Amino acid sequence: MDDRRLTDWMEGYVRAWNSNDPADIQALFTEDAVYLTEPYAEPWQGRNAIVRGWLEIKDEPGQTTFRWEPLAVEGDLHLVQGRTEYRIDPPRSYRNLWAIRLDGDGRCFEFTEWWMKEPLPE
Repeated sequence: MDDRRLTDWMEGYVRAWNSNDPADIQALFTEDAVYLTEPYAEPWQGRNAIVRGWLEIKDEPGQTTFRWEPLAVEGDLHLVQGRTEYRIDPPRSYRNLWAIRLDGDGRCFEFTEWWMKEPLPE
């Protein structure tokens, strides 16, 4: 499965995650994008709200490593599976499933994330 738009977008997402630069975050999303952070929570609606929400719960640069792989692409919908590892005390890891809808310019207009915390090793 080779979708350059997805690869470019994911590289931009990881760059924004590590920089927390509002311009990097804004570049990922359309003006009217919707970002769903967890079930039953109010989504962030619009590029400015996404930047605000992102920065309110930001991770510090260098705090995480993230690996991902595409699961499926159907039209504008891209499903991605990921694993996030936090280098904090105690370390923790998450499994991620993302549904990303990209427009023709490679910007996201709808992003939904699900994450599951892995148990700590005994």
